Amino acid sequence: MMKIGLFYGSSTNNTEYIAFDIRDMVDAQLGAESVELHNVGRAELGEMLAYDHLILGIPTWDIGELQADWDIVWSDLGTLNLSGKKIAIFGLGDQYGYPDTFLDAAGILAETVLELGGELVGYTAIEGYEFEASLFLDGDRFMGLALDEDRQSDQTRDRLETWVQQILSEFALTPEAVAA
Repeated sequence: MMKIGLFYGSSTNNTEYIAFDIRDMVDAQLGAESVELHNVGRAELGEMLAYDHLILGIPTWDIGELQADWDIVWSDLGTLNLSGKKIAIFGLGDQYGYPDTFLDAAGILAETVLELGGELVGYTAIEGYEFEASLFLDGDRFMGLALDEDRQSDQTRDRLETWVQQILSEFALTPEAVAA
């Protein structure tokens, strides 16, 4: 069975909890242990190369900055060739507290993934959010899943369930495809 690598950085555990939820949702669809979790604070980013399908999670800190663990390994990321990899990104941010830099770290990550040859999947609509600017935008959509645990945590579960179905389809890893 083809595994999905899920790499995340988390300082307050919100991103980590979301990573666990994503793992559990994917495992419920594709079978136990379909997703391997990697905290970038303890993982080698070169391990990404072992997967054809990646999910990357990053919160935005302060005014549009990378989360500390991602910041530490950022130069390692830049050495990877992600050509041929399908990659879905989820970002956490505070759209009301930081409306001018909402999910900027996820946008920086998405742009870097594209520069390294990766193919982004999992784009989502901006409806239901209130912010001024974001580097995570591609036209009128996010380059992945946008989450706001500070102000819209009540919407997280539904957004996750919808997005997980979407990325599994875009990964061509639906239960039917895996069984074939």
